[in-house]
Amino acid sequence: MEPICNNPEIKTKQSFRAPREIPVWKRTLDILCCVVAFPILAVCVLMMTIVTSLVSPGPVFFRQERVGFRGQRFKIFKFRTMSVSADTRVHQDYFKELMQTNAPMVKLDSRGDSRLIPFGWLLRASGLDELPQIINIFRGDMTLVGPRPCIPAEFEQYLPWQRERFNAVPGLTGLWQVSGKNRTTFEDMIRFDIQYTRTLSLPLDLKIILLTPVALYTQIQDTRARRKASAAPAVAHAGMAKPRPSLSSR
Repeated sequence: MEPICNNPEIKTKQSFRAPREIPVWKRTLDILCCVVAFPILAVCVLMMTIVTSLVSPGPVFFRQERVGFRGQRFKIFKFRTMSVSADTRVHQDYFKELMQTNAPMVKLDSRGDSRLIPFGWLLRASGLDELPQIINIFRGDMTLVGPRPCIPAEFEQYLPWQRERFNAVPGLTGLWQVSGKNRTTFEDMIRFDIQYTRTLSLPLDLKIILLTPVALYTQIQDTRARRKASAAPAVAHAGMAKPRPSLSSR
């Protein structure tokens, strides 16, 4: 998918410039979408409660501290897609590697993450695990469209110019998500997010919302292809390791 816009020259030594106030139209759009989405969330919670109790007993929701607007901390809600005892430091180390190498931001899911519960990769690739963040949007911690909120450990590694992305309220979807996401690098993400904070408008938000379903479909296809490619060498190795029958047993 071609990016909506991307300015490679975006780089400033400032971290938090004086951000504009949150527009009334943006909060109004958030509330309207929350009202429409709450019944869908209720059905999904019921379904996830049943599925989770069967495949991975434990809480349905996962809560984690994130960094949002102007560096404020808040607790984000997600459907749990990993085992209860999953070590989150694995993700932190992987993300640190992505920041340092500036490699494409491919999720660990596509490599076959053993921490995931059955079908957890599909929930994550489709974005359904993020649906509970409707609660965060209703509370005002997040908005429908904006940069994704990061965890505090990642925030501490941001350079001053990169922190301009926090001049916008974090969102459920955003410019980066519909402009390639897992096919882009960490610096690409930063530039897309800063571009969004500087060009915030209702037409841009509506365009991003309309492009999100296509972006999610592409993400599912990419994840499925990478998982299949990762599984192929393992299957081939298993086949080669299988002992051949001796001549006497034929």
